Amino acid sequence: MTVFAVDLEVLKDTVATTLGDKVHALTLVRGELTLTVKAADYIDTMQTLREAPGCKFEQLIDLCGVDYSAYRDEVWEGPRFCVVSHLLSVSLNQRLRVKVFCTDDDLPMLPSVMHLWASANWFEREAFDLYGILFDGHVDLRRILTDYGFIGHPFRKDFPLSGHVEMRYDEELRRVVYQPVSIEPREITPRVIREDNYGGLH
Repeated sequence: MTVFAVDLEVLKDTVATTLGDKVHALTLVRGELTLTVKAADYIDTMQTLREAPGCKFEQLIDLCGVDYSAYRDEVWEGPRFCVVSHLLSVSLNQRLRVKVFCTDDDLPMLPSVMHLWASANWFEREAFDLYGILFDGHVDLRRILTDYGFIGHPFRKDFPLSGHVEMRYDEELRRVVYQPVSIEPREITPRVIREDNYGGLH
């Protein structure tokens, strides 16, 4: 067993002991430690992870949304939307992934962690823009990547590939206009054809 693996086992025990019954799941897979917590315990857990002596995760290095709807009826039976955060402790040289599922598929919402990590500002705006996940307490929750007037959330699995509207420059009006998408929806399945001795291999 490598020193890296031993350190992760120690961190796993530390997180489990520190959080107690707030741990919904704690897994160590492929050299990465993932903590899953319930939405009701999200804020308390994140604050503890930032401040507890054995954790000290001073930095939020990433936060993103996930839409699990494509996995329904196959490998997933839980809520549709999830928020995944990656935390870094510079002082203790350790990392942790935190997953929390939104309890309402129709109106996914979680508390904002902006008051704990300033970097959450843009990350939460991105998750809102792309997935429609709301963050209660965020001081400026508005779109960050899509255009003004954009309809829908493009990273949701049910969002059409061609979108709902298209934009073009109108010569007569001398401005950009929006109109319904004129592209017919279609599904393209790539084909891979390789001849004998492809690439000079025998």
